[in-house]
Amino acid sequence: MAKLRAPSEAGAVARLDADIVVLGGGLAGLPCAIACAGAQLRTIVIDREPPGHQLAEPFDGRSSAIAYGSQRVLDSIGVWRHVGRDAQPILDIRVADQGSPLFLHYDHREVGDRPFGWIVENRVLRQALFRRIAELGDLLHLAPVEPVRCDREPAGVEIELADGRLVRAPLVVAADGRNSALRRAAGIRTFGTDYPQHAISGTVTHEKPHHGVAVEHFLPAGPFAILPMTGNRSSIVWTERAASAPAMLDLDRPAFDREVTRRFGDFLGRVEWVGPRWSYPLQVLYAERVIDRRLALVGDAAHVIHPIAGQGLNLGIRDIAALAELVVDAHRLGLDPGAADVLDQYQRWRRVDTLALTAVTDGLNRLFSNDLGPLKLARDLGLALVQRAPPLKRLFMQHAMGVVGALPRLVRGEAL
Repeated sequence: MAKLRAPSEAGAVARLDADIVVLGGGLAGLPCAIACAGAQLRTIVIDREPPGHQLAEPFDGRSSAIAYGSQRVLDSIGVWRHVGRDAQPILDIRVADQGSPLFLHYDHREVGDRPFGWIVENRVLRQALFRRIAELGDLLHLAPVEPVRCDREPAGVEIELADGRLVRAPLVVAADGRNSALRRAAGIRTFGTDYPQHAISGTVTHEKPHHGVAVEHFLPAGPFAILPMTGNRSSIVWTERAASAPAMLDLDRPAFDREVTRRFGDFLGRVEWVGPRWSYPLQVLYAERVIDRRLALVGDAAHVIHPIAGQGLNLGIRDIAALAELVVDAHRLGLDPGAADVLDQYQRWRRVDTLALTAVTDGLNRLFSNDLGPLKLARDLGLALVQRAPPLKRLFMQHAMGVVGALPRLVRGEAL
């Protein structure tokens, strides 16, 4: 198979042909492209962002929870080995509701010998993705470049770039985020709402080791998540009322640390925020369909969920695993990877998982983000019930690991 290569400066190629083109080079687009190119599909990624910009800490200093099933995907497509020791295993999860003595505790040993997942800095994950891209001859990463036209005709897709080049393929994947231009152009409606909450995120250091324990502490304004990172560090995802978040962000460092410590507690000793403070509005968004003619949506282009369970990126990785499997299998059989029946299979495969997780995270946020006495009693009794019901508890732990349901081969740890 002819390998893709970037055009030389002396003679730019006016037309580039591929088996699949991915619009968006973020944490959804790059794994999708890598999975397809690793299975010898000629793959092109089109991204507006310069690669060097994406790797700088100011671009995104946050961290992500990589569930066990998602780690198997990243391992199977050759990315995880580049993450190395920069990933911190999550060995236990503790869920507590405000000052209640009742809680829920997950121990990874109750479901096997593997961690629930890992916490990885987004910058580290992007570095690993770019290292893997450099190893793949069937992947061409065009960035920074602006797409100015995308025509999806019955016979294929043609994308015109701002520099005049044309990119053609049987299928385009929209990995261009929650405000997806491709989704809007296809007339795909979305359902959802903006929460009256903002997330404040970043990194803290603490005196005592965390021992791989992740903590989800529910407060009236929303969940306060403490996620273990390498060393004596933790990633914080702090949900705050939208009206209060700007004032919190404007606090000087001593006052801000006091607010963090008040929510964090003293179980890990003295806590100190390090690095930038990140904030973004929270919403839930669900696309009425994730396909159109020669178009598939993945990641935030298809769905946005509350970070209450740290599953947003994992949901997108399962999109990628399912789509890549169907596209690769069709291509190997000499079939059209962008055909309607292939895309219909993708939509059916992903519908239940996406709907269920969207509903669960939305319901949990609404149930726990308040201080109403009757609701507080009900949810505390619910936590205690799950804690004392081993079969139900194991099922919830397997869901947290991302290994429940009809799993794509990559999630099972198998190659495409």
